[in-house]
Amino acid sequence: MTVYDELVARGLIAQVTDEEEIKELINNGKATFYIGFDPTADSLHVGHFMALCLMKRLQMAGNRPIALIGGGTGMIGDPSGRTDMRQMMTPETIQHNCDCFKQQMSRFIDFSEGKALMVNNADWLMDLNYIEVLREIGPHFSVNRMLTAECYKQRMEKGLSFLEFNYMIMQSYDFYALFQKYGCNMQFGGDDQWSNMLGGTELIRRKLGKDAYAMTITLLLNSEGKKMGKTQSGAVWLDANKTSPFDFYQYWRNVADADVLKCIRMLTFLPLEEINKMDAWEGAQLNQAKEILAFELTKLVHGEAEAAKAQDAAKALFSSGNAADMPSFTLAEEDFTEGSVDILSLLVKSGLTPSRSEARRAVEQGGVSVDGEKVGDIKTSYSADAFADGMVLKKGKKNFCKILK
Repeated sequence: MTVYDELVARGLIAQVTDEEEIKELINNGKATFYIGFDPTADSLHVGHFMALCLMKRLQMAGNRPIALIGGGTGMIGDPSGRTDMRQMMTPETIQHNCDCFKQQMSRFIDFSEGKALMVNNADWLMDLNYIEVLREIGPHFSVNRMLTAECYKQRMEKGLSFLEFNYMIMQSYDFYALFQKYGCNMQFGGDDQWSNMLGGTELIRRKLGKDAYAMTITLLLNSEGKKMGKTQSGAVWLDANKTSPFDFYQYWRNVADADVLKCIRMLTFLPLEEINKMDAWEGAQLNQAKEILAFELTKLVHGEAEAAKAQDAAKALFSSGNAADMPSFTLAEEDFTEGSVDILSLLVKSGLTPSRSEARRAVEQGGVSVDGEKVGDIKTSYSADAFADGMVLKKGKKNFCKILK
Protein backbone atom coordinates (compact mmCIF):
# COMPACT_ATOMS: atom_id res chain seq x y z
CA MET A 1 0.00 0.00 0.00
CA THR A 2 1.38 3.41 -0.94
CA VAL A 3 1.58 6.32 1.49
CA TYR A 4 -1.31 8.08 -0.23
CA ASP A 5 -3.43 4.91 -0.32
CA GLU A 6 -2.90 4.53 3.42
CA LEU A 7 -4.08 8.10 4.05
CA VAL A 8 -7.26 7.31 2.12
CA ALA A 9 -7.73 3.98 3.90
CA ARG A 10 -7.42 5.68 7.26
CA GLY A 11 -10.20 8.10 6.33
CA LEU A 12 -8.04 11.21 6.31
CA ILE A 13 -8.60 12.52 2.80
CA ALA A 14 -11.84 14.31 2.00
CA GLN A 15 -11.12 16.17 -1.22
CA VAL A 16 -8.10 16.82 -3.43
CA THR A 17 -6.95 18.60 -6.55
CA ASP A 18 -4.71 16.91 -9.13
CA GLU A 19 -4.77 13.56 -7.36
CA GLU A 20 -2.24 11.81 -9.61
CA GLU A 21 0.34 14.56 -9.13
CA ILE A 22 -0.28 14.54 -5.39
CA LYS A 23 0.28 10.77 -5.28
CA GLU A 24 3.54 11.21 -7.15
CA LEU A 25 4.81 13.79 -4.67
CA ILE A 26 3.71 12.11 -1.44
CA ASN A 27 4.61 8.54 -2.37
CA ASN A 28 8.12 9.54 -3.44
CA GLY A 29 8.87 11.88 -0.56
CA LYS A 30 8.90 14.97 -2.79
CA ALA A 31 6.24 17.01 -1.00
CA THR A 32 7.09 20.13 0.96
CA PHE A 33 3.74 20.80 2.57
CA TYR A 34 2.31 23.12 5.15
CA ILE A 35 -0.48 23.11 7.69
CA GLY A 36 -1.44 26.30 9.49
CA PHE A 37 -2.07 26.75 13.22
CA ASP A 38 -3.61 29.92 14.63
CA PRO A 39 -1.98 30.76 18.00
CA THR A 40 -5.22 31.49 19.84
CA ALA A 41 -4.10 29.72 23.05
CA ASP A 42 -0.84 28.72 24.73
CA SER A 43 -1.46 25.04 24.05
CA LEU A 44 -2.58 22.85 21.18
CA HIS A 45 -5.63 20.67 21.85
CA VAL A 46 -6.89 17.36 20.53
CA GLY A 47 -8.68 19.16 17.72
CA HIS A 48 -5.18 19.63 16.25
CA PHE A 49 -4.37 15.94 16.61
CA MET A 50 -5.28 14.89 13.10
CA ALA A 51 -3.03 17.55 11.58
CA LEU A 52 -0.10 16.66 13.84
CA CYS A 53 -0.44 12.93 13.16
CA LEU A 54 -0.67 13.58 9.43
CA MET A 55 2.50 15.67 9.50
CA LYS A 56 4.29 12.89 11.36
CA ARG A 57 3.11 10.23 8.87
CA LEU A 58 4.24 12.22 5.85
CA GLN A 59 7.58 13.12 7.41
CA MET A 60 8.19 9.42 8.14
CA ALA A 61 7.68 8.84 4.39
CA GLY A 62 10.41 11.36 3.51
CA ASN A 63 8.30 14.48 2.93
CA ARG A 64 9.09 17.82 4.59
CA PRO A 65 6.46 19.47 6.81
CA ILE A 66 6.15 23.18 7.43
CA ALA A 67 4.24 24.13 10.55
CA LEU A 68 2.93 27.59 9.76
CA ILE A 69 2.10 29.59 12.86
CA GLY A 70 -0.43 32.30 12.16
CA GLY A 71 1.20 35.15 14.03
CA GLY A 72 0.02 37.51 11.27
CA THR A 73 -3.40 36.05 10.45
CA GLY A 74 -3.92 35.69 14.21
CA MET A 75 -4.00 39.48 14.35
CA ILE A 76 -7.12 39.31 12.14
CA GLY A 77 -8.90 36.11 13.14
CA ASP A 78 -10.45 33.37 11.03
CA PRO A 79 -14.24 33.81 10.63
CA SER A 80 -14.71 30.10 9.78
CA GLY A 81 -17.14 28.38 12.11
CA ARG A 82 -17.60 31.47 14.28
CA THR A 83 -20.66 33.55 15.08
CA ASP A 84 -18.76 36.55 16.44
CA MET A 85 -15.45 38.31 15.94
CA ARG A 86 -12.43 36.77 17.63
CA GLN A 87 -10.80 38.61 20.53
CA MET A 88 -7.73 40.59 19.45
CA MET A 89 -4.40 39.38 20.86
CA THR A 90 -1.25 41.36 21.55
CA PRO A 91 1.97 40.53 19.64
CA GLU A 92 3.50 39.38 22.96
CA THR A 93 0.69 36.90 23.59
CA ILE A 94 0.91 35.58 20.05
CA GLN A 95 4.68 35.05 20.36
CA HIS A 96 4.28 33.24 23.68
CA ASN A 97 1.68 30.94 22.17
CA CYS A 98 3.92 30.26 19.16
CA ASP A 99 6.77 29.22 21.48
CA CYS A 100 4.47 26.84 23.34
CA PHE A 101 3.27 25.32 20.06
CA LYS A 102 6.78 24.48 18.88
CA GLN A 103 7.61 22.70 22.11
CA GLN A 104 4.48 20.53 21.84
CA MET A 105 4.87 19.90 18.10
CA SER A 106 8.38 18.58 18.66
CA ARG A 107 6.82 15.42 20.13
CA PHE A 108 5.36 14.71 16.71
CA ILE A 109 7.71 16.35 14.23
CA ASP A 110 11.50 16.21 13.87
CA PHE A 111 12.68 19.80 13.31
CA SER A 112 16.40 18.91 13.27
CA GLU A 113 18.67 19.48 10.26
CA GLY A 114 15.96 21.10 8.14
CA LYS A 115 13.76 17.98 8.17
CA ALA A 116 10.84 20.23 9.07
CA LEU A 117 10.32 23.95 9.46
CA MET A 118 8.31 26.14 11.77
CA VAL A 119 7.65 29.58 10.32
CA ASN A 120 5.49 32.50 11.38
CA ASN A 121 3.45 34.29 8.73
CA ALA A 122 3.96 37.53 10.65
CA ASP A 123 7.42 37.51 9.03
CA TRP A 124 5.89 38.52 5.68
CA LEU A 125 2.35 39.71 6.44
CA MET A 126 3.39 42.39 8.94
CA ASP A 127 5.67 44.04 6.37
CA LEU A 128 3.10 44.25 3.59
CA ASN A 129 2.20 47.71 2.34
CA TYR A 130 -1.56 48.24 2.08
CA ILE A 131 -1.42 49.90 -1.35
CA GLU A 132 0.92 47.18 -2.56
CA VAL A 133 -1.54 44.50 -1.45
CA LEU A 134 -4.42 46.27 -3.21
CA ARG A 135 -2.44 46.59 -6.45
CA GLU A 136 -0.56 43.29 -6.50
CA ILE A 137 -2.97 40.88 -4.79
CA GLY A 138 -6.42 42.49 -4.90
CA PRO A 139 -7.00 42.08 -8.68
CA HIS A 140 -6.71 38.30 -8.34
CA PHE A 141 -9.70 37.96 -5.99
CA SER A 142 -13.34 38.29 -6.99
CA VAL A 143 -15.54 39.72 -4.24
CA ASN A 144 -18.56 37.95 -5.72
CA ARG A 145 -16.73 34.65 -5.55
CA MET A 146 -15.43 35.27 -2.04
CA LEU A 147 -18.95 35.90 -0.76
CA THR A 148 -20.02 32.45 -1.91
CA ALA A 149 -17.45 30.81 0.37
CA GLU A 150 -19.03 28.93 3.27
CA CYS A 151 -16.77 30.61 5.83
CA TYR A 152 -18.27 33.99 4.86
CA LYS A 153 -21.86 32.98 4.13
CA GLN A 154 -22.44 31.76 7.67
CA ARG A 155 -21.38 35.14 9.08
CA MET A 156 -23.29 37.41 6.71
CA GLU A 157 -26.50 37.52 8.76
CA LYS A 158 -24.80 38.55 12.01
CA GLY A 159 -22.27 40.78 10.32
CA LEU A 160 -18.86 40.18 8.80
CA SER A 161 -16.22 42.82 9.46
CA PHE A 162 -13.93 44.05 6.69
CA LEU A 163 -11.08 42.94 8.95
CA GLU A 164 -12.25 39.31 8.82
CA PHE A 165 -13.11 39.57 5.14
CA ASN A 166 -9.37 39.91 4.50
CA TYR A 167 -8.59 36.54 6.09
CA MET A 168 -8.95 34.62 2.82
CA ILE A 169 -6.55 36.98 1.08
CA MET A 170 -4.01 36.68 3.89
CA GLN A 171 -4.20 32.86 3.99
CA SER A 172 -3.90 32.69 0.21
CA TYR A 173 -0.86 34.94 0.39
CA ASP A 174 0.69 32.51 2.88
CA PHE A 175 0.84 29.74 0.27
CA TYR A 176 2.24 32.19 -2.28
CA ALA A 177 4.97 33.27 0.17
CA LEU A 178 5.80 29.71 1.26
CA PHE A 179 6.01 28.59 -2.36
CA GLN A 180 8.53 31.30 -3.15
CA LYS A 181 10.56 31.12 0.07
CA TYR A 182 10.69 27.38 0.76
CA GLY A 183 9.50 25.61 -2.38
CA CYS A 184 6.29 24.60 -0.62
CA ASN A 185 4.25 22.70 -3.22
CA MET A 186 1.35 21.37 -1.16
CA GLN A 187 -1.06 22.54 1.52
CA PHE A 188 -3.37 20.72 3.89
CA GLY A 189 -6.25 22.06 5.94
CA GLY A 190 -9.71 21.49 7.30
CA ASP A 191 -12.75 21.13 5.10
CA ASP A 192 -13.92 24.64 6.06
CA GLN A 193 -10.63 26.01 4.68
CA TRP A 194 -11.18 24.74 1.14
CA SER A 195 -12.05 28.13 -0.38
CA ASN A 196 -9.09 29.82 1.31
CA MET A 197 -6.69 27.14 0.08
CA LEU A 198 -7.99 27.21 -3.46
CA GLY A 199 -7.41 30.95 -3.34
CA GLY A 200 -3.75 30.30 -2.54
CA THR A 201 -3.32 27.87 -5.43
CA GLU A 202 -5.02 30.28 -7.81
CA LEU A 203 -2.88 33.20 -6.60
CA ILE A 204 0.33 31.26 -7.31
CA ARG A 205 -0.78 30.35 -10.81
CA ARG A 206 -1.97 33.87 -11.62
CA LYS A 207 1.12 35.60 -10.23
CA LEU A 208 3.77 33.12 -11.34
CA GLY A 209 2.20 31.53 -14.40
CA LYS A 210 0.75 28.15 -15.24
CA ASP A 211 4.09 26.45 -14.84
CA ALA A 212 4.14 27.32 -11.14
CA TYR A 213 3.47 24.07 -9.37
CA ALA A 214 1.14 24.05 -6.36
CA MET A 215 -1.15 21.35 -5.05
CA THR A 216 -4.00 21.53 -2.59
CA ILE A 217 -5.38 18.84 -0.32
CA THR A 218 -8.07 19.24 2.28
CA LEU A 219 -8.74 16.98 5.27
CA LEU A 220 -11.71 16.43 7.53
CA LEU A 221 -9.98 18.33 10.29
CA ASN A 222 -12.85 20.49 11.42
CA SER A 223 -15.86 18.23 11.07
CA GLU A 224 -14.06 15.41 12.88
CA GLY A 225 -11.07 16.96 14.60
CA LYS A 226 -12.86 19.86 16.25
CA LYS A 227 -15.59 17.55 17.46
CA MET A 228 -12.92 15.39 19.08
CA GLY A 229 -11.33 18.46 20.64
CA LYS A 230 -14.35 19.51 22.66
CA THR A 231 -15.99 18.10 25.76
CA GLN A 232 -18.67 19.38 28.08
CA SER A 233 -16.02 21.15 30.14
CA GLY A 234 -14.12 22.67 27.21
CA ALA A 235 -11.02 21.79 25.22
CA VAL A 236 -8.78 18.81 25.97
CA TRP A 237 -5.28 20.26 25.87
CA LEU A 238 -1.94 18.67 25.00
CA ASP A 239 -0.30 20.66 27.80
CA ALA A 240 -0.10 18.42 30.90
CA ASN A 241 -0.63 21.48 33.12
CA LYS A 242 -4.00 22.10 31.48
CA THR A 243 -5.15 18.49 30.98
CA SER A 244 -3.37 15.88 33.08
CA PRO A 245 -2.16 12.66 31.40
CA PHE A 246 -4.83 10.77 33.36
CA ASP A 247 -7.63 13.06 32.16
CA PHE A 248 -6.20 12.92 28.64
CA TYR A 249 -6.26 9.12 28.79
CA GLN A 250 -9.78 9.14 30.18
CA TYR A 251 -11.01 11.41 27.40
CA TRP A 252 -10.02 8.89 24.76
CA ARG A 253 -11.11 5.96 26.94
CA ASN A 254 -14.60 7.48 26.97
CA VAL A 255 -15.12 7.97 23.21
CA ALA A 256 -18.38 6.64 21.80
CA ASP A 257 -18.47 3.04 20.57
CA ALA A 258 -19.23 4.29 17.06
CA ASP A 259 -16.11 6.50 17.00
CA VAL A 260 -13.41 4.33 18.56
CA LEU A 261 -12.24 2.48 15.42
CA LYS A 262 -12.46 5.69 13.37
CA CYS A 263 -10.16 7.38 15.89
CA ILE A 264 -7.74 4.44 15.94
CA ARG A 265 -7.48 4.54 12.15
CA MET A 266 -7.04 8.29 11.89
CA LEU A 267 -4.86 9.03 14.89
CA THR A 268 -2.74 6.03 15.88
CA PHE A 269 0.21 4.51 14.08
CA LEU A 270 -0.94 0.92 14.53
CA PRO A 271 -0.80 -1.11 11.30
CA LEU A 272 -4.02 -1.09 9.27
CA GLU A 273 -3.98 -4.89 9.17
CA GLU A 274 -4.19 -4.95 12.96
CA ILE A 275 -6.93 -2.30 13.04
CA ASN A 276 -9.01 -4.03 10.36
CA LYS A 277 -9.22 -7.12 12.57
CA MET A 278 -10.96 -4.95 15.19
CA ASP A 279 -13.85 -4.22 12.83
CA ALA A 280 -15.60 -7.36 14.07
CA TRP A 281 -15.15 -6.44 17.73
CA GLU A 282 -18.25 -5.69 19.78
CA GLY A 283 -19.40 -5.46 23.36
CA ALA A 284 -16.55 -5.79 25.86
CA GLN A 285 -14.03 -5.89 23.01
CA LEU A 286 -14.88 -2.28 22.17
CA ASN A 287 -13.75 -1.33 25.68
CA GLN A 288 -10.44 -3.02 24.90
CA ALA A 289 -10.24 -0.98 21.68
CA LYS A 290 -10.84 2.19 23.69
CA GLU A 291 -8.01 1.27 26.06
CA ILE A 292 -5.70 0.73 23.07
CA LEU A 293 -6.70 4.11 21.63
CA ALA A 294 -6.24 5.92 24.94
CA PHE A 295 -2.85 4.34 25.62
CA GLU A 296 -1.46 4.97 22.13
CA LEU A 297 -2.47 8.64 22.06
CA THR A 298 -1.37 9.35 25.63
CA LYS A 299 1.99 7.75 24.80
CA LEU A 300 2.28 9.95 21.73
CA VAL A 301 1.66 13.17 23.67
CA HIS A 302 3.03 12.46 27.16
CA GLY A 303 5.42 9.52 26.69
CA GLU A 304 5.11 5.82 27.42
CA ALA A 305 5.78 6.11 31.17
CA GLU A 306 2.93 8.60 31.70
CA ALA A 307 0.64 6.54 29.46
CA ALA A 308 1.35 3.42 31.53
CA LYS A 309 0.68 5.32 34.78
CA ALA A 310 -2.60 6.69 33.43
CA GLN A 311 -3.70 3.25 32.24
CA ASP A 312 -2.84 1.62 35.57
CA ALA A 313 -4.68 4.35 37.48
CA ALA A 314 -7.74 3.99 35.25
CA LYS A 315 -7.83 0.21 35.64
CA ALA A 316 -7.46 0.50 39.41
CA LEU A 317 -10.21 3.09 39.57
CA PHE A 318 -12.65 1.09 37.47
CA SER A 319 -11.64 -2.44 38.42
CA SER A 320 -14.97 -2.90 40.21
CA GLY A 321 -16.82 -2.72 36.89
CA ASN A 322 -18.49 0.70 37.10
CA ALA A 323 -19.13 2.71 33.92
CA ALA A 324 -16.06 4.41 32.50
CA ASP A 325 -18.00 7.57 31.83
CA MET A 326 -17.37 9.07 35.27
CA PRO A 327 -19.75 11.91 36.16
CA SER A 328 -18.34 15.20 37.37
CA PHE A 329 -19.47 18.09 39.54
CA THR A 330 -18.05 21.63 39.56
CA LEU A 331 -17.96 23.49 42.86
CA ALA A 332 -18.97 27.15 42.99
CA GLU A 333 -17.56 29.81 45.33
CA GLU A 334 -20.66 29.60 47.52
CA ASP A 335 -19.97 25.91 48.17
CA PHE A 336 -16.98 26.90 50.32
CA THR A 337 -17.22 28.07 53.90
CA GLU A 338 -14.21 30.11 55.02
CA GLY A 339 -12.26 28.72 52.09
CA SER A 340 -12.99 25.02 52.57
CA VAL A 341 -15.67 22.40 52.00
CA ASP A 342 -16.19 19.28 54.14
CA ILE A 343 -16.43 15.69 52.97
CA LEU A 344 -20.12 15.37 53.85
CA SER A 345 -21.00 18.37 51.67
CA LEU A 346 -19.00 16.91 48.80
CA LEU A 347 -20.90 13.62 48.99
CA VAL A 348 -24.26 15.41 48.95
CA LYS A 349 -23.43 18.02 46.32
CA SER A 350 -21.97 15.40 43.99
CA GLY A 351 -25.13 13.33 44.28
CA LEU A 352 -23.32 10.29 45.70
CA THR A 353 -25.54 10.47 48.81
CA PRO A 354 -28.99 12.05 49.13
CA SER A 355 -28.40 13.56 52.58
CA ARG A 356 -25.71 14.48 55.09
CA SER A 357 -26.89 11.70 57.42
CA GLU A 358 -26.26 9.10 54.72
CA ALA A 359 -22.97 10.77 53.91
CA ARG A 360 -21.96 10.53 57.57
CA ARG A 361 -22.91 6.83 57.64
CA ALA A 362 -20.88 6.11 54.49
CA VAL A 363 -17.76 7.75 55.93
CA GLU A 364 -18.10 6.06 59.32
CA GLN A 365 -18.51 2.66 57.64
CA GLY A 366 -15.30 3.14 55.67
CA GLY A 367 -16.97 3.35 52.29
CA VAL A 368 -15.62 6.74 51.14
CA SER A 369 -12.28 7.56 49.53
CA VAL A 370 -10.71 10.58 47.86
CA ASP A 371 -8.16 9.99 45.09
CA GLY A 372 -7.78 6.39 46.27
CA GLU A 373 -7.27 7.22 49.99
CA LYS A 374 -9.94 6.22 52.47
CA VAL A 375 -11.61 9.03 54.45
CA GLY A 376 -12.47 8.01 58.02
CA ASP A 377 -13.17 11.37 59.69
CA ILE A 378 -16.49 13.10 58.99
CA LYS A 379 -14.83 16.45 59.79
CA THR A 380 -12.34 16.13 56.91
CA SER A 381 -12.38 19.24 54.74
CA TYR A 382 -10.57 20.50 51.65
CA SER A 383 -9.41 23.92 50.47
CA ALA A 384 -10.10 25.19 46.96
CA ASP A 385 -6.52 24.35 45.92
CA ALA A 386 -7.21 20.65 46.41
CA PHE A 387 -9.48 20.68 43.36
CA ALA A 388 -7.03 22.30 40.93
CA ASP A 389 -6.54 19.05 38.99
CA GLY A 390 -9.88 17.55 39.93
CA MET A 391 -10.59 15.17 42.81
CA VAL A 392 -12.02 11.66 42.38
CA LEU A 393 -14.58 10.99 45.10
CA LYS A 394 -15.69 7.39 45.58
CA LYS A 395 -18.53 5.91 47.65
CA GLY A 396 -18.77 2.16 47.89
CA LYS A 397 -17.36 0.03 45.10
CA LYS A 398 -19.16 1.40 42.08
CA ASN A 399 -20.01 5.08 42.66
CA PHE A 400 -17.55 7.73 41.51
CA CYS A 401 -17.62 11.44 40.82
CA LYS A 402 -14.89 13.83 39.76
CA ILE A 403 -15.07 17.07 41.72
CA LEU A 404 -13.81 20.18 39.94
CA LYS A 405 -13.37 23.81 40.90
